[in-house]
Amino acid sequence: MKLYILTFLIFLISCSIKQSKKDNNNIQVTQPLEKVESDTLSPNAEIIETFTDSLNIGEKGNCKIEIIKHRVFDDTYVIIKFYTKGPAYWCIQNTYLYECDGLMGLDPYISDFNNDKFNDLTFISATAARSANEVRRLFIYDAQEKKLFSILNSQDYPNMQYNKKLDCIDAFLVHGGSTTVFAKIIGDSLKEFARVNNDNNRTVYEIDKSGKEKLIRKDTITDLSKVYVRYKNYKPLEEYKK
Repeated sequence: MKLYILTFLIFLISCSIKQSKKDNNNIQVTQPLEKVESDTLSPNAEIIETFTDSLNIGEKGNCKIEIIKHRVFDDTYVIIKFYTKGPAYWCIQNTYLYECDGLMGLDPYISDFNNDKFNDLTFISATAARSANEVRRLFIYDAQEKKLFSILNSQDYPNMQYNKKLDCIDAFLVHGGSTTVFAKIIGDSLKEFARVNNDNNRTVYEIDKSGKEKLIRKDTITDLSKVYVRYKNYKPLEEYKK
């Protein structure tokens, strides 16, 4: 029954999208986190949230992203649809479907995460054990393929952002202490090349292509205010300014 409801929901969404393709000159951007309060399909399925952008994602003005968050029984799913502009209508390039256990809104964020001058996308996709860790899925625009590619392990790197200093992505993990991770986008995954761990000690590691770690620095932390510190460089150590 769950599968039937989900299939029916996707069918209705697809019909709606086909209808919108007929009107190529009417390109609209809805507000992020807009609640769809009256679009309930049945007591067991409803659209919770939608997001659309056709001005900023990928090649600006020639790409469009649609995100639809919906509930089917007790499960929540997110559909991501990516389009490029054709001569008469939007041409779909990618469709992704994920289960989503995030209790918060999607909070979509469009920015360049790989320094190729084209904007990419993240959105909140799960609820972390610690509220300080914001878990997101990352999608990178490929200008050659004209597609939006999912970075498969992006949810393992909470609070990720583009690091201009090292031309990479850094993440900040909060646990009993904190860890700043530095990673490059390689193919469809994030690959770590350095890490700074803070607890009783501050340890700095470099990580080679095979995943082997090399300890390059170790200090004792006597000031507890230095445990939860995020770094923008590891050699030498350089903190983000608050």
